Amino acid sequence: MSSSRSDRGVDPMRPDDHVDAAPASGSPAQPRLDARGYARFFWRQLTSMRTAIVLLLLLAVAAVPGSLVPQRSSDPNGVIQYKQQYPELFPVLDSLSLFDTFSSPWFSAIYLLLFVSLVGCILPRTKHHFDALRARPPRTPARLERLVGFRRVAVQVDPESAVESARSVLRGQGYRVERYDGSGVRSISAERGYLRETGNLIFHISLVGVLIAVGIGGGFGYSGQRILVQDTAFTNSLGSYDSFNPGRFFTDDQLDAYAIRLDDFVAEYEFDLDTISWQPLDFDAQLSVREQGGEWEAQSLRINAPLDIAGTQVYLLGNGYAPIVTVRDPAGTIVSSGPVAFRPQDNNLFSLGVIKVPDGLDEQLGMVGIFAPDAIEVAGVLASFSPEPADPLLQLEVYSGDLGLDDGVSVNAYALDTDDLTPLAGRTADEPALELALGDEVELPNGLGTVEFTELRRFVSIEIHHDPSQVWVLLFSITLLGGLLVSLFVPRRRVWIKVRDSAEGTVLEYAGLARGEDARLADAVADLAIRHTTALGVPAPERHTEPRMDA
Repeated sequence: MSSSRSDRGVDPMRPDDHVDAAPASGSPAQPRLDARGYARFFWRQLTSMRTAIVLLLLLAVAAVPGSLVPQRSSDPNGVIQYKQQYPELFPVLDSLSLFDTFSSPWFSAIYLLLFVSLVGCILPRTKHHFDALRARPPRTPARLERLVGFRRVAVQVDPESAVESARSVLRGQGYRVERYDGSGVRSISAERGYLRETGNLIFHISLVGVLIAVGIGGGFGYSGQRILVQDTAFTNSLGSYDSFNPGRFFTDDQLDAYAIRLDDFVAEYEFDLDTISWQPLDFDAQLSVREQGGEWEAQSLRINAPLDIAGTQVYLLGNGYAPIVTVRDPAGTIVSSGPVAFRPQDNNLFSLGVIKVPDGLDEQLGMVGIFAPDAIEVAGVLASFSPEPADPLLQLEVYSGDLGLDDGVSVNAYALDTDDLTPLAGRTADEPALELALGDEVELPNGLGTVEFTELRRFVSIEIHHDPSQVWVLLFSITLLGGLLVSLFVPRRRVWIKVRDSAEGTVLEYAGLARGEDARLADAVADLAIRHTTALGVPAPERHTEPRMDA
């Protein structure tokens, strides 16, 4: 073989694959992967830590639409309003499931891939970590002078005493130790910092725990919305919600028995000269709450200060006015009376509402109303100067015809389809819209009866949320943070103390090696030398480090 290499003019002392070697003839043969090989390749790519980090960042980005557009699960009315405001954009966003972000196929796919990736990362690392914990510390290197913090000290002590003292000092500092002897040299090899990898594993296991708690535990939760009018009570039953969004594992038995009543609503506003508008300062919904078998208890509900009732959280979402409108037939008999929640359209609580009278009159009646708590007229259009009820005014457009309430199909209580109705009063009718101040009673068109603006009450929009996974998410979040801190601040170190005989007595050598960056390793080795020599009863060496020697 050497003769053939000489014949080619190649230096026989150099390998064939050195950097300036002539290219080999032909292309290298690449192994072909079968289905099993491809599966193994993709599995390794999926379960790599780099992929897990990318998926985690991708999940955070995928959650952004959930905060930009209303979600059907938490704000169904907001979705309807968004559709009315952006009729052209809505179908595009809806086709991408942006209004159901957290239950969309693409979000679920990222979620599941992240879960599988984390589990695939954790299992082999856990096995490797337990194997490392059972393994002996590595043998002492032959040349400690190449390592960090190397120092050499000559003392007049018994070598065996020096070794046993080194073992005690290192164990006192939390090191795992192992003694190695050979060729007239005694040494102690020690290592510590495996808690760093333990913390890293706890961090990732806790992250998986958070994913499981949110993905599975959230399926047992529910959320619902309800408009609560002043002096009326709400009981926590399925039929009492205006809208209800159960988890996939929800059952009716999860609804705890309690009742909530709105006693009063206090709002504070101030007039902002810069924006020339009223700005809210504080909202306080004064409630009475009664759990099963208990008495009514006064509670206060504010923005960002939810109430905890029987394991559910009650949030204040909005507020507005609910005029009590009384409708009488021509004989003066009341056929409809009660508060009607009008939906605010601006900060001054200029509101829209719908009143439906299906029975008691010669024909069904529907009224579309606008309400101004502090009525003014701007360019011939009704508006509200402030959100306070200084001069409340109710304006009603009246329609007659089939309201569609008897068709067996659910109808939106806050909307009125006027396409097939006959206008009796309003913009498209011969008579103008009806205007009622507080306490006024006016005649309905065609002698149908009268309508009265009887009373003005407040209402609040509340969301009731139950999520049994919250406690688990909190616990896993705490362990996640603890594991992260441990993995960041616990250093992984190996140190060695070598003891050998020489003409000048017993020579002690110290050095260390870190896995990763450890700026304090040299100081740790110096401190170890001081502790060891002090334990031997000899003068401690000066706190300096001898220069490392290159090979």
